[in-house]
Amino acid sequence: QVQLVESGGRSVEPGDSLTLSCVLSGRTFSAFTIGWFRQAPGKEREFVGAIEVVNRWPMSPYYADSLKGRFTISKYSSKDTVYLAMSSLKPEDTALYSCTCKPSQVTNYEARLPSQYPYWGQGTRVTVSS
Repeated sequence: QVQLVESGGRSVEPGDSLTLSCVLSGRTFSAFTIGWFRQAPGKEREFVGAIEVVNRWPMSPYYADSLKGRFTISKYSSKDTVYLAMSSLKPEDTALYSCTCKPSQVTNYEARLPSQYPYWGQGTRVTVSS
């Protein structure tokens, strides 16, 4: 089993920056993918980004086109934590942000599909409001 615990969500004002963390524990894999998704109230779950990790080394992340440039996913090879750094936050970024894990690499297309990820965290809530 894999456990994912997100943290860092809170209320911020438009234009602020915020970094979320996702700590991964449990079973380990030589290659896996961590995805970030978000779900705003009354809306469908939306892909934010994903990063593949191979032999503890992170690969170049994938991003939702609409978020590219404002959101950055990172992971240090020595840590079991994936970060989602968000900048220039807007009210429409308000959502429950969840990290996910698939115990393999993914294609650019697969990375964007929630159904590809068998493991999910509980989520951390981000509210952007003035």
